[in-house]
Amino acid sequence: MKIGILTSGGDCPGLNAVIRGAVLKGIKVHGQEFVGFRDGWRGVVEGDIMELPRHSVRGISKQGGTILGTSRTNPFDNGGGPEKIKENLDRLGIDAVIAIGGEGTLAAAKRLTDAGLKIVGVPKTVDNDLDATDYTFGFDTAVQIATEAIDRLRTTGESHHRCMIAEVMGRNVGWIALHAGMASGAHAILIPEQQVSIEQIAEWVTEAHERGRAPLVVVAEGFMPGHMEAPHSERGLDTFGRPRLGGIGQQLEPELERRTGLETRATVLGHIQRGGVPSAFDRVLATRLGMAAIDAVVDRRWGTMVSLNGTDVEHVDFDHALGQIKSVPQHRYDEAAILFG
Repeated sequence: MKIGILTSGGDCPGLNAVIRGAVLKGIKVHGQEFVGFRDGWRGVVEGDIMELPRHSVRGISKQGGTILGTSRTNPFDNGGGPEKIKENLDRLGIDAVIAIGGEGTLAAAKRLTDAGLKIVGVPKTVDNDLDATDYTFGFDTAVQIATEAIDRLRTTGESHHRCMIAEVMGRNVGWIALHAGMASGAHAILIPEQQVSIEQIAEWVTEAHERGRAPLVVVAEGFMPGHMEAPHSERGLDTFGRPRLGGIGQQLEPELERRTGLETRATVLGHIQRGGVPSAFDRVLATRLGMAAIDAVVDRRWGTMVSLNGTDVEHVDFDHALGQIKSVPQHRYDEAAILFG
């Protein structure tokens, strides 16, 4: 059997470990052959591939990014679609596809599977917002990077007696903000799941300052203060029609400075959170998911995604995985809120 692998959407620590796990198990256990599609769905639509023999994945699990390249190409745009893709797969002799990606990638994979293509999914997102899996690889690394960066911001805040705001990734969920904020001892954590007024945020900042602390605020990019009806987005839409979020930290900066009288500085951590080498946890998880994807191919579980349930790797239908995003539950936010102010 000849299997094509693609990585699509934003890059993420652990992508190469998935590729390595799939290729090594497929070759050693099942005698399969592998190719990689260059730059995600673009490579699938255009039939742009590279060979993936065993030696090509040697030592790549510790590397960040993806050796295949990635893009946010929509496989249904610009001459794509199931007919075109099936034609390419038949011409290249590819029997099945492993699609590694987030919500947009897996939603496209579901549409193509519904049209008769043989696809298995592997969940990938630093945001940890995919339902039907306890954790996605890349999240642990993103939280660690964010925590280290916020620790550095805190020393600057303490030296200058400033309020520091750190804006982190997460799209429409607050998992990175919650974990990095708790780990770094933030005085306020602002996430999309909880609308909080500017007055309340200013109160938390003032309380911390009055105790002799340099206030630290961690905000998720999709956070909406009480007076906003939609997340801040000034960069338009991505190829899947979703708003490109970011900039809420800079919006909060002058408001908090005006209300508290404290010099306030905002920093957007941005792409630094998903760059660099993956953590040990993400390397192991990604490798296991890659190997489980091969099991799904062998068992002909088309239209399914591998997922983590506790410490076990399982298989779930795309329908279940894409039903809703995985939000931060109220009790998790309440735990963190005890530490605010």
